[in-house]
Amino acid sequence: RGMDPAGLTLKLLLVGDSAVGKSSLLRRFTDGAFEPCLKPTVGVDFKVKKMVVDGHAVQLAIWDTAGQERFRTLTPSYYRGAQGVVLVYDVTRKDTFAGLESWLNELELYTSKSKTVKMLVGNKTDKPDREVERKEGLQFARKRSLLFIETSAKTQDGVQHAFEELVIKILQTPSLWDKSTQKQGVQLMESPGQQHESLCGAYCPLT
Repeated sequence: RGMDPAGLTLKLLLVGDSAVGKSSLLRRFTDGAFEPCLKPTVGVDFKVKKMVVDGHAVQLAIWDTAGQERFRTLTPSYYRGAQGVVLVYDVTRKDTFAGLESWLNELELYTSKSKTVKMLVGNKTDKPDREVERKEGLQFARKRSLLFIETSAKTQDGVQHAFEELVIKILQTPSLWDKSTQKQGVQLMESPGQQHESLCGAYCPLT
């Protein structure tokens, strides 16, 4: 109750190797659409989404960073002021899972806030040729104190839930947004046509 629900903008980042589905996850979450042949992100993409979580209306500014090595020099500035980070890997490509370690090291280096909420997302669960088992992802997440969920941007499975869970965790960490939100971040306005009503379902914490 202490915060002004209309004024809260949270900065979220999507990071992970190239072609793990970061842009597809973002597109599915913000636009409800899926395109099988999205071009690789150059530099950074950015979308705004309003949602209601636990009765709080929040505005999410979501940054989708490029996974290709040659764009990696761009990313440090994007980490600044982020309250939540989504680390994405492809469950059908073991190499993208192995690459998580270097992304986490980069996160430690650049996130100024030690309490930044981090979530591990295993994407592309709709594909049959899985190389990373769910329990491997869960073990990795537990070891590194990350939230964990598996998703499919194609079927929509887990996508909404992933972002809701991340936002709930951020809201439970007032030091991330309280007071400092006014100084940080840009207040972005959407045109009425872009606003999406978000269903606020029951939230089940991961055990």
